[in-house]
Amino acid sequence: MAPRTPDSPATPRAAVTVRGLTKTYRSGRRGGASEAARPANDDITLRVARGEIFGLLGPNGAGKTTLVKLLTGLLRPDAGSVALFGHDLVRHPERAARLVAYLGQEATALDELTVSLAVGTTARLRGLSASAACAERDAVLDELSLGELADRPLKRLSGGQRRLACLAAALVGSRPLLVLDEPTTNMDPMARRAVWAAIDRRRVEQGTTVLLVTHNVLEAETVLDRVAVLDAGRVIACDTPSGLKTLIDVQVRLDLVWRGEAPLGVPRIAELRAEATVTGRRWTLRLPPERARAVVATVTQGEAFAALDDFTLATPSLEDVYLALGGRGEGLVRQ
Repeated sequence: MAPRTPDSPATPRAAVTVRGLTKTYRSGRRGGASEAARPANDDITLRVARGEIFGLLGPNGAGKTTLVKLLTGLLRPDAGSVALFGHDLVRHPERAARLVAYLGQEATALDELTVSLAVGTTARLRGLSASAACAERDAVLDELSLGELADRPLKRLSGGQRRLACLAAALVGSRPLLVLDEPTTNMDPMARRAVWAAIDRRRVEQGTTVLLVTHNVLEAETVLDRVAVLDAGRVIACDTPSGLKTLIDVQVRLDLVWRGEAPLGVPRIAELRAEATVTGRRWTLRLPPERARAVVATVTQGEAFAALDDFTLATPSLEDVYLALGGRGEGLVRQ
């Protein structure tokens, strides 16, 4: 039997295919000499299946936003290829407008408009008739519980409300690929739930593909089918969240939170200090399961227990995977 290939009928058809993608921002001069330029994206190869929720995870400066701009036709690569649903985006970047709904980190062009006008105008610009645009606008505002804010300008909304309104504009017009850069920033839990319900509905009913840019580890673990982990412009791992975690499943994470100063007078606690990542009163250790159990037994008795405020023992997170793979870790968040 012939092996399956990425374009085989036995595998899902691709929404996004990226091969050897490289982009370097030209550096300026400092002290009369050119500074060395480091690629923002360095030989990236990825494939996103249709209907998949695919994530780009990494800290600020990892290359996520540059990659998104290349995938949406806003930048041209120095090398490599980008195909969206079979369309060559390097040769025909204008085709992205018909294929992609993009929610960037900033959407200041909509700030002077009311929520209703921002969503309705976006629908019209995407080719809907006046009546269809009004109907879709009203449906999306209702879906995201934005009806009470419909007549307010975006610039007068709170950060989370404004973000939700911008997402509503991104959702109208039924583009087959949603590219969402930190879509739930500043949102409360109810709004986040509404956002992911709306996105999942479009995936189920319309086969929409979602490319999510995030540094929120918990969100990535919860909603993504697969995730590419970026660091310094390169993909350092790509798999399902559970698949990535198996890379380091020989360790667990132990967090110890002390009431005040850690009891370094206890010899076993003093020994742990050298292995811990210390953030204020919190010590974080990554240990083999048997050793983690022994440490828990130590800290839950005697002088150590009297000094302990709280502890948690957890299987690896995507943050742990990232750090184990050599990522820098700055900018990853857990919410």
